[in-house]
Amino acid sequence: MGSWFNSLRKTRERFSGALKGLFSSPGPDEATAEELADLLIMADVPMRLVQTLSKELERSASRKEPLLTTFQRVLVDALGQNPPLDWAALPSPGVVLLVGINGSGKTTTAAKLARMALLAGRRPLLGAADTFRAAGSHQLKLWADKIGCESVIGATGGDAAAVAYDAIDAALARRCDVVFVDTAGRMHTKEPLMRELQKVRAAMDKRLPGAPHHTWVVLDAMLGQNAVVQARQFHEMTPLTGAIVTKLDGSSKAGFLFAIRQELNLPILYAGLGESADDLAPFDAAAFVNALLDLDESK
Repeated sequence: MGSWFNSLRKTRERFSGALKGLFSSPGPDEATAEELADLLIMADVPMRLVQTLSKELERSASRKEPLLTTFQRVLVDALGQNPPLDWAALPSPGVVLLVGINGSGKTTTAAKLARMALLAGRRPLLGAADTFRAAGSHQLKLWADKIGCESVIGATGGDAAAVAYDAIDAALARRCDVVFVDTAGRMHTKEPLMRELQKVRAAMDKRLPGAPHHTWVVLDAMLGQNAVVQARQFHEMTPLTGAIVTKLDGSSKAGFLFAIRQELNLPILYAGLGESADDLAPFDAAAFVNALLDLDESK
């Protein structure tokens, strides 16, 4: 599996010099602190958090708290609690709906989640409600066969809501106890496509009252602050219960994760640290912050 340290290299490199200058001084140097604030904003750390950091750094001397400790504390606190899915607490069948824009990595993420479920002793089923792309459904079927789980594949051009309904129906018939429904990538600015998600949710609830039990948005970390805008608009159309971040290793703007947590109050559940089937890791706020601050991974 990839590591947090390696995955955050591009973001860390944007402000590592300013960090070293700040932490090597006995007290916060105003010029260095201002440079660091600018660089953090460029890494898509939200302005409100940067202002909080600046105030806390100014107070660190009176508290006799090392600057590095202050930085760690504020950033970890800002990320809040992000517990991964408790497989044992999920209903049977538990239904998870995955949403996001084109290219965010929903299909691969669905497969990785199904593999996690298998390792946790569950019987997953993958539902391919991406009826816009034949390649998307085909890819999910290949993943299902590879990891050894059930699948329901929608016909190209078919009704996505019907596929979601059929996926739950099949899970009940085949005694699968967790369903991951992959939806078509849709631009958050296209209202008709966004409203289709409401039809999908209604169909799921019709077949299994209360479904979906979770709705997770899959976000491409390379988009930075734009991913926050996407998440907000998905959240308005279909209430989200969590976020999954992909392509973290390719992003220099991983600071947007703080905005997801602070502005939308969404837990960050998992992060993609690489390309293999096992590279979807439960989000670890302390490991994330340590990697940002260029600290040893064992701390």
